[in-house]
Amino acid sequence: MGQKLNILFVGETCFFTTTEYKGIDHFSETNYGEAFGVMRDVFDKLGHKVTHIPCHLVSRQYPRTLEELKRYDVVLFSDVGSNTFLLLPEMVRTGKRVVNLLSLTRKYVAESGGFGMIGGYMTFQGMDAKGKWKDTPMEEILPVSFMPHDDRMEVPEGADLGCVPGSHPIVADLPAEWPYILGYNKSILKEEAQAHVVFNGDPILATALYGKGRTAIWASDCGPHWAPAAINQWEYYPKLWDNICRWLAGRG
Repeated sequence: MGQKLNILFVGETCFFTTTEYKGIDHFSETNYGEAFGVMRDVFDKLGHKVTHIPCHLVSRQYPRTLEELKRYDVVLFSDVGSNTFLLLPEMVRTGKRVVNLLSLTRKYVAESGGFGMIGGYMTFQGMDAKGKWKDTPMEEILPVSFMPHDDRMEVPEGADLGCVPGSHPIVADLPAEWPYILGYNKSILKEEAQAHVVFNGDPILATALYGKGRTAIWASDCGPHWAPAAINQWEYYPKLWDNICRWLAGRG
């Protein structure tokens, strides 16, 4: 399988509150949800080392220095909004200056790091454009430009995917026909970028170079609902993510 990678994966978690009404009585309960399990299983099968930072711990655990970030071969953001990185509690409470985590990540890529953004309701622009990734340093370095509005493309009938096998290392050893997805974030491919998987002309998997580093987008989710079992349990799904991460790390 080749050299193992050190991957930082940020996002794919939430807290949610459920309220039950029983006649005139009601009660609420709050729970924690972690959709990262699909990707944890993928990376475990591949043997890569993965560090997961849940959304609510970004302000505490995301690297604050370039040296810390450079410990990782690849950094992936999935379903986590830009405000989580920009509105750090100590800055909001005290008004003191803090490091811009997104500018720091851009510098990490410029100096040979690998960065990927996975789609969702809080990445790209997302639900009601609340992801707010447009005009951020991440948009600058990624292969696509984001829409200025809610960019979700829900495809309940299923969007069948495919690639041209062997056309790029990121789709090496993958078949031409892929399983379906149920949605994705719409974006515009930049001139200097390459799209490897498209649907209705929209980039689903695309790559670009930035400085000495590499970036990629997977415009659908990495798990349900947009990436249902049809694709996240696909026999080639681990190979797809191995290719993505190895290419980002400069080893593919």
